[in-house]
Formats: sequence, structure tokens, C-alpha cells
Amino acid sequence: MREKELRFALICYGGISLAVYMHGITKEIWRLAAASRAFHEGRPQQGSGRVYGELLAALGERGGVRLRVMADIVAGASAGGINGIFLARAIATGQSLDPLTDLWLKDADVDYLLDPDARPLSAATKFWAVPIAGWAMKRRGNVIDRTVGEGAQEEVRAKLSRLVRARWFEPPFGGETFSNLLLDAFDAMDEGPVGPSLVPAGQPVDLFVSVTDFAGHSTPLSLNSPPRVTEQEHRLVIHFRQDPKAPDGLDDVPALAAAARATASFPGAFPPFTLRELDRVLDQRGIAWPGRDAFIRAQLPPGGEADPADRVLIDGSVLANAPFRPAIAALKQRPARREIDRRFVYIDPKPDYRSISFGKPGEGTAGEEKKLPGFLSTILGALSEIPREQPIRDNVEAIEGMSRRIRRMQYIIDAMKVEVEEQVAALFGTTFFLDTPTPARLQKWRAKAQDQAAARSGFAYAPYGHLKLSAVVEELVGTVDRLAPPAGDIHRRNRRNALWDEVRARGLDRLSGRRGLGASDDAVVFFRTHDLGFRIRRLRFLARELDRVVEAKREVRDPACDAMRDAIYAALGQYLEREGDDWLAEIDVSADADAAVWIDAIGARRDLIGADAEADNLVAAGLAQLPKDDRRKMLLAYLGYPFYDIATLPLLQGEGFDEFDPIKVDRISPSDATAIRSGGAGAMLKGIEFNSFGAFFSRAYRENDYLWGRLHGADRLVDIVASSVAGALSAEQLRAIKRRAFHAILDEEEERLPRVGALIEEIRGEIG
Repeated sequence: MREKELRFALICYGGISLAVYMHGITKEIWRLAAASRAFHEGRPQQGSGRVYGELLAALGERGGVRLRVMADIVAGASAGGINGIFLARAIATGQSLDPLTDLWLKDADVDYLLDPDARPLSAATKFWAVPIAGWAMKRRGNVIDRTVGEGAQEEVRAKLSRLVRARWFEPPFGGETFSNLLLDAFDAMDEGPVGPSLVPAGQPVDLFVSVTDFAGHSTPLSLNSPPRVTEQEHRLVIHFRQDPKAPDGLDDVPALAAAARATASFPGAFPPFTLRELDRVLDQRGIAWPGRDAFIRAQLPPGGEADPADRVLIDGSVLANAPFRPAIAALKQRPARREIDRRFVYIDPKPDYRSISFGKPGEGTAGEEKKLPGFLSTILGALSEIPREQPIRDNVEAIEGMSRRIRRMQYIIDAMKVEVEEQVAALFGTTFFLDTPTPARLQKWRAKAQDQAAARSGFAYAPYGHLKLSAVVEELVGTVDRLAPPAGDIHRRNRRNALWDEVRARGLDRLSGRRGLGASDDAVVFFRTHDLGFRIRRLRFLARELDRVVEAKREVRDPACDAMRDAIYAALGQYLEREGDDWLAEIDVSADADAAVWIDAIGARRDLIGADAEADNLVAAGLAQLPKDDRRKMLLAYLGYPFYDIATLPLLQGEGFDEFDPIKVDRISPSDATAIRSGGAGAMLKGIEFNSFGAFFSRAYRENDYLWGRLHGADRLVDIVASSVAGALSAEQLRAIKRRAFHAILDEEEERLPRVGALIEEIRGEIG
């Protein structure tokens, strides 16, 4: 069967107490990834994991695709940041998320989260607040009567009374209490079952956690005049990466706890976070933190003479509730040995509700004149509501812009195809051995086709060549900066200028040859040594042509096409490995070495000419498996690619793309998961009450939201996975798979969730 990877880049929104709901969703994502690995290894699964295995088997039987599912990029803020941290660690280390569920249900509670110094010591504490709280909670039609089921009303009233009588004008919840809760969670994961990592060997896992730097830090900005200024930046992204170069990147528990505590430091509810707080907690628990200095250097901006441990951090969702940007940046340098379907999946627990609401402009009862927001509403809304609810339109439009350029490129390539094939056929039509390509012949033919494409492009070659040169040099600049991080912005700029000066000194900026056609000999050698992007684009193009031109005409799976595809992705892997920093880790060059030394060392280590020889071997072996007519089509596409690249690279603004397929964006939310019940968050979730703090007041609330999180996660994940093999399963088949998944989840959770037994029976009836 054709092999394919469905890769998730997850964006986890904030949601305050809806963190419990999001735990249910991320747990289902973890189960899907675990089920995918177990399915391909032939190991049995239980619960919803067994159903996901059945889904993958059905896609293979009916769609002819052997699909693997993984999540390798996770970004989150606030409640989503906490869940993202636990999920990324479980994916990378093979640990289980199951031990966290009992902690969420038991400890994510007002009574536990209240700071010990803020808890009422007796019924007389703040005696004057008691009648106010009582009146608010007991008057007819109050929010508890309207929104809380009878079984939970007394529990909510008691806990709300204790919260009201806690200290005022200071955060009621305890920072050290929260830090201890996070460390308890990591301990529970360490003590729980451990399986294999949920990503293939060598596949990096990136975790991004957004936090807000309360005081801000100075960042340089280049202008025309004055040439250099600074501005205050408050956004901060903490980045963890686990890969072969840093195999323990997600094993630094104190660092992960610091990120989790900071990102969820909701203003007014929790005190701001500093490393001093975590230091005290670690000392009390007898935990050493050997990576503390490294964490400060890597994650916290320098603060002049101030100790970075005193930097004040607050909730990440204040400025970046949907951290798409770092996840988009992480798409580069990801290995691929088979076809990839990349999805951005964002989890929004309440798309129709605001986190904090102080009334909206124009609200009023029937017959009343609509009013503008008042003094307090305007201030509070500006400070907390608007920034937290900033739409993700810019991020989605950026992804759509990438996809739009890819679609436009595809259109141009399709329109050029007849003419390019005629050009290539004219070049090689009289070649006796064209139908029997060997590695040596491929090498010779590639060089001839590339030279002729450049010569026949005329004046179009100059802008294309300079664009290629710029892309290659800037890639070298970025590589050097990653291998030997610069001391600062000025150092980075000087190093970049030095690399460009070396390129000009070698005459590489004079691209044209003596006749003004094609590239000069020096430029050709430089591109052969350093132009990774062209080689990757060519093989991606060849994979697309195999799918659209050859395989699309088959009524059944063809082993010859599978062999060709395997050859293409194996050849692609040769280049993608060399693109990653891990391949270059052994370069022994001083950070202050001349630009020429860096350029030559990177070229020698990558050895692209040697990789070309291996790629020719693989492609020639794959072509040999195809029937004669299909072999000729694929060979014309392979040799003709320089003609396409000259036309399309300027369109792509020099970026190029690892994949020819547009990136897709999916959402998981209560409004989208309608297989059981419609109506959005208001019809199912309890955590939206009390300005999204509702689930902190009742275990029954948390059981409710956690259960719906798992069910909604299963609902949407079945749809997303099935869409990767379009048309393989009918709507009725998908409904049947979902029903089995829902029942498996209810069977698994029924004993754990005693407070929502009636809801479970109600849902069973709705599922049927």
C-alpha cells in the first residue's frame, strides 16, 4: 500500500478552568498517536485506541493508504500551554497521560488552589462579606440556580463562599500551591507506564509555550535614522525541542514546570511568576535543578544588571492566546521519508464565549435604549478581554497565502507541461538509451538538461539565478548562526555581511557565463555544492507527478508505483538529513572563523555531489520498475524540472516549499463536534460559567467537561484522519466508527466519573 504520514501541528488555546476539557482532547490525541504506532507494530490496543486502529485498517483496505499519525509540533498558551507541555512530553518520552486525569479531577479545585494564607480560618473571617455572598447566591434566579444542577448547587455555594471570604486585592490562588501541583503531575507521569516514543527515531518534537514578560525587555530595531533604536517587547515564547542532537530536550522537569506555571499565571487569580518561587518549591521538595542556568540563558531575555530569576512572568494568553507563529516557523528542517499531509489543528474550547465578559456594547433589555460600555467595562475590557480574544485571522491568512502560492505554482506547471516535455524530448529524443536510464546516464542527462534550461531561458535566468544565490547564501547565514550563535545583533549582521563579501569575492554574484547565457562556471560549482533547495524541490515535484500523472490512472494499487515512490522519498531523505543541523553537528569550526572557512566546511560536510550519486541510484532503480510509457513520463519530469523551477521560483519569492500540497487547517471545538449533540459549549460544558472559572468549583463540573473533551476529541479526530484519505470511507461508515469510539470512551470512564453517571446514560441514549 501507499504510505503516508498525517502530521499535526497543534495550537492549544487558553481557557482557564476549561483546561480540564482540553485535557480530555489532548488525551485523545495522545491515544490516537499511540494507536497509530501500535497498529503499525502489530500490537493490540484497548478502548478508543482499538477503534483508531480499526479506522487506520479501514483506510488501508478501502483507500489503499497505509497511514501513520503523529503530532510533532505543539504550541500553547495558558490552560492550553499546560496541556501542551504534558502532551509534548508524553509524545517524546512515551509516558502516559492517564495518571494526570485523577489529578485534574481531584486537585483543579478552588479549595485546593486557594493560597493557604488566603483561606478563611473560621466562619467569622470577613464576617461582613458573608451576607453579601449569601444574598448574591440565594436570591431568586441567581447564576447558581440558573446554571448549576441540583446535585452540585450546595458544593458550588460552599466553595464560592470560601472564595468570596478569601483575601481581597490579592490573588486568591497560591503560586507555590500551583507549582507543587505541576510537579506532582510530572511525578505521576514518571511513575506511570512508559511505552515507546510516539514519533519515529530522528523525528524532532517542538514545544512552544507563550508567556508574557510583565515589565518587558529591550529589543533592537534597525531604522534609517537613527540607525538603531530599542523598544520594549512583552511577548515571550519558551521553546523546548527534543531531537537526536538534544535527546533530553523534554526531560528537564523543573524547566517544564516553570513554563507551565508562567503561561497559566492568570492575572488576578494567581500571583505573577518568578523563578524565585520555583526555587523555593524545589528546595522544599529536595529537587535539584542542574539545568537552571542553561534555562535562563536559553529562554529568558537578558535584563541588564537585574537577576533574570527576578523577571516577572504572567499568563501567556494576555498577548498570544493562539501561538501560531512559532509553530509555522517550526515547519522547516523536518525530515520526511514518505508523503506528508501537514495539518495545523487548533483547539478552541469555547469559540462562542469570551474568557472574561464585562458586557458588550449595545447590550440591554428589550425596549431599553442601547448604551455604550461604561467606565469600568471599557477599562477592564481593554486590559483583559480584547487582547485575549485577538482573532487568528492573520495566522490563518499567512497559511492560506502559502497554500495559494502553491496552488498558483501548480497551475503554471500544468500549463507549461506540454512545452517543457517537447523541449526535453527534443534534447534527448534521439538518445538510444533513453528508455533504460542508469545512474551514470541520469547524471549526464541531468547536467545537460540543466545547462540547456538556463541557456534557453534568456533574460529570465538572471533574476532566477540571483534569487537562487540569495536563498542559498541566506540559508548558509542561518545555518552558521544556529551552529555558532552570535553574541548579539551587531555580530549577526557583521557575520552576514562577511559571508556576502566572500561570495562576491569569489565572483559568484556575476552569474552569467561568457556568452551571457546560463550561469558562469564558478556559479555552477557553487550551486552544485550548496543548492539543497533545488534538489528537494525537484524530488517533491517528481512525487507529485507520480501521484497525478501515473498513479491516478491506476484502478488498483500498483507495486511498481509504490517502488517508485519509495525510491523518491528515500532520495529525498538523503537531502533532508543534510538540511538539518544534526548532520552538521560534527563540523569543527571556530565561531570566529572566516566566512570562507564556514562556506567550505558546510559544503564538504554536506557532500551534495555524493548525495546526488546516491539519489541517481535510487531514482534509476525506481524507474526500472515502471512500464515503459510511465518510465518515460517520469524521466521527462525529472529532467525537465529545471525549466519549471526557472518559471516558478520567482513566483514563490525564493521560499520554495518542502511539499507541493497546500497546508490544511482544522479546528477542534464544541461547536464542531456535533456527532452526539449540537449547541456548542453552552449546551455541554460547565467550565464556561463564572467567567470560565466554573470547573474549579465542582468535581461534577470537571468530570462533565473532561468526558466531553474526550468525546469531542474522538469525534473530530476521526473526521480529520479520514479526510487524509479522501473518499475512502462513507459518511455512514464514519458514523459507525464514531459510535464505537464513543462507547469505548464511556465504558472506560464510567467507573472513574461517579458524579456524572446520569450524563453517561443520557449520552449512551443519544449515541444509539
